Amino acid sequence: MAGIVVKPRARILHGHDWVFSSEVLKVFGKPADGDVISLKDGKDHLIGSAIYNSKSQIVARRFSRRKQDLDLDFFKRRIAQAAEYRLRRDVDAKLCRVVWSESDGLPGVIIDRYGDYFVLQTLTLAMDMRKEIIANAIVDLFESRASCQSANRTDSSRELANRQKAIGTHVPLTIIERNDASVRRAEGLELCSGVLREDTPSPIEIEIGRLKFEVDLLHGQKTGFYLDQRQNYEIVARYAGGARMLDCFANQGAFALACARAGAAEVTGVEENSANIAAAKGNAARNDLKVEWIEQDVFQFLRAAEKAQAQYDLIVLDPPSFTKTKGGLRDAMRGYRELHVRAFKLLSRDGVLATFSCSHHVSEDAFAQMIADALVDARRSARRLRRFEQAPDHPVLPTLPESEYFKGALLEMMPGR
Repeated sequence: MAGIVVKPRARILHGHDWVFSSEVLKVFGKPADGDVISLKDGKDHLIGSAIYNSKSQIVARRFSRRKQDLDLDFFKRRIAQAAEYRLRRDVDAKLCRVVWSESDGLPGVIIDRYGDYFVLQTLTLAMDMRKEIIANAIVDLFESRASCQSANRTDSSRELANRQKAIGTHVPLTIIERNDASVRRAEGLELCSGVLREDTPSPIEIEIGRLKFEVDLLHGQKTGFYLDQRQNYEIVARYAGGARMLDCFANQGAFALACARAGAAEVTGVEENSANIAAAKGNAARNDLKVEWIEQDVFQFLRAAEKAQAQYDLIVLDPPSFTKTKGGLRDAMRGYRELHVRAFKLLSRDGVLATFSCSHHVSEDAFAQMIADALVDARRSARRLRRFEQAPDHPVLPTLPESEYFKGALLEMMPGR
């Protein structure tokens, strides 16, 4: 097997799973982009198998610490393990992220499940070249017939069949490819979306916390819905009873609708994307809930609200990622700070702010410091009620900081300070 030898101080020798181009000591065996390669240290010791792409700054991504190929059995085993892991943590197996890239040993692979619909992203070249194999693995694992063919299997195959039963096997009507994420360009990949299995789906309906949402898996943001916030809608809604609530960057309206359902006195959702506003209005009607929807840039809305001396008892800030690169971090932090200063000024004397960041390059410490700075600028004081962490179906590897992107805080203003 072709491969690379890493330099003595390469981060992969300290637990990380990536090899950057600057960490390569030498390449041997003439690997082609997308190949599985061997990783070795300077003493010729095998340190794992990885996928290779010379066009990427990350030239190798380890997926196993031993010699391993990317065949159908491998993908079935890893996906089954990932699904079983989520079941053990009481995640809704039919509405969750089934595979989260390196956190599940499949670098660049994301699989989200919406009932009988599976949405696949292959964000690395090697995995993109094998997306048909991955789709076959999904079919083999989740079709109901899989559990009916175990009579003459080996012990390892029977074990896999038992896992399939635990997962709750079902026939997937559709496997959708959502490879329109801009991060693919770093791997030299084009952006595309489409259907890999079965028919083109109409928008589907999902239910989260007694709320019904229409989801467009082919065109909606990310893979159709923000599954990483699912557990937080109810948490925030606990503070909504009788409140004047403002949902900034409302997207499809989940926070606004959860608070309206919880008895908020007034609910306003602000979102600049017209398609999202239309979806939010449809979701409000679907749940028979009243929300005032405003199609406007959030920063413009907040400036005007401050000028009008508006007051809210509960504000949610859930913006899209402000930066995709480390180089954009400074501008991102300025944007976050302005956003929070204006929100703090609009909160009532004991109001509550739920704030989130999905920017990987914004660390939790930097986010906390930004909040502190914004409180000083706004001349407000607050207590932190809780931290928001990444959902269980988006597991974090301590040795791979890149696997963690989500962070947030729930803050209560302190009156008389």
